[in-house]
Amino acid sequence: MFALERGATGFYDPRDGPLPRTDTRALRAAWHASARVAGGRVSEWTEQRYPRTYHTAPVADRGGLYRALCHAYLPLVAYVGDPRFRHVHEFRDPPAWSRPFTESGFTVLSLEQLNTPLGDVDTTVLTDAEWREVRIWEATTLGGVLFNSWD
Repeated sequence: MFALERGATGFYDPRDGPLPRTDTRALRAAWHASARVAGGRVSEWTEQRYPRTYHTAPVADRGGLYRALCHAYLPLVAYVGDPRFRHVHEFRDPPAWSRPFTESGFTVLSLEQLNTPLGDVDTTVLTDAEWREVRIWEATTLGGVLFNSWD
């Protein structure tokens, strides 16, 4: 069972201190290494900004465009095709060339993991305020909770 950690939703109580931050230098290095392995090209790296919980980083290869969603608070990576305001069901399995993320200490989530219903995820770390957001935004999967643009 996948267990959510503090920072998963991007919401926090300031009295509990700031959320951990993912090392963007390591993320960018893994992103560039993935592009080299893919024989692809990289374009813009988009830093996380409120209300998103993730950085975005596209890589184009012969098979098309993959967009890495790199969680800003936890060492997690997911893949989608097209960017959207919120990601719910359009996740993709990671490409074979995503290995540099794993080798750099990040967890690359599979399509199956991202589509896991919240009832099958350990959500004990979520606060009442986070659950309120989950209900408002109708998040029903692990991916929908992790890679969100809730405000």
